Amino acid sequence: MLRRSLRIPAAGAAYLLTAAVSSSAMVFAPDEFAELSASSGTRAGPGTAATRVIAHRGASRYAPENTLAAVDAAHRRGFIWVENDVQRSKDGRLVVLHDTTLRRTTDAARLFPGRAPWRVGDFTAAEIARLDAGSWFGKRFKGERVPTLADYLRRLDHNGQRLLLEIKAPEKYPGIEAQVLRELRARGWLDHAHVRSRLVIQSFCVMCVKTVHELAPQVRTGILGAPDVRKLAGYARFADQINPRFSALSSRWLAAVHRLRGPHGRTLEVYAWDVAKNTTARSVRARGVEGVIE
Repeated sequence: MLRRSLRIPAAGAAYLLTAAVSSSAMVFAPDEFAELSASSGTRAGPGTAATRVIAHRGASRYAPENTLAAVDAAHRRGFIWVENDVQRSKDGRLVVLHDTTLRRTTDAARLFPGRAPWRVGDFTAAEIARLDAGSWFGKRFKGERVPTLADYLRRLDHNGQRLLLEIKAPEKYPGIEAQVLRELRARGWLDHAHVRSRLVIQSFCVMCVKTVHELAPQVRTGILGAPDVRKLAGYARFADQINPRFSALSSRWLAAVHRLRGPHGRTLEVYAWDVAKNTTARSVRARGVEGVIE
């Protein structure tokens, strides 16, 4: 998922936006965040509390994205939910990376100069494990590695965090939906406690989301993007969330989403991303979204 510039405060429990805000000109401030029960099921709307904030690729303002350092940075700053991106190596291991190439966030171009364009799926897990995934972000993160999904899940469990997992570019990795579910099951993430309140799987690929639902109907799922309202009823058969770019939101579209119930009987939720830096807590709540991914 693309990332933008909404500033999430470093201090305090940055899990949910509260309703208290003194000026529509304010950006999010530390005293606007308070931790509420993850099982409350409250849907935010105008004049209500509880818009969840999910740490995009971990606390990617404070540590290199999609690394264990970013997971820990999110934990220190009170983020209970984190988002990540999952792809597959050449030899079939699941790794946590956003881009479909290794160039931007690792030193693959230096270590493997003859292998442009450095596609993730062209490298073995052992080769990816050699890469420095932290120095591009800052010197103190030199030597940070690209985690496997197994590593990532262990760290989340250790920290007591929850996961919004994006299956990235599934068309490049046939069968990745079943493989992700097998890994989640092997790590204990398909038990009742995780499925009820600690896991959502999303993708830009509608058929990928449908496949996840067919293989594991107990798992909550989300479709990234803002599909035409005429498609929403069909998508509600296998998706619990519709997660668009913030700028794509309209009152008509949100109303259409919130009139529908997903496969688990709850009103469809909306988690928005790519939120502009001058967006206020009041404007987020006024849109009636359940959360922001930032």
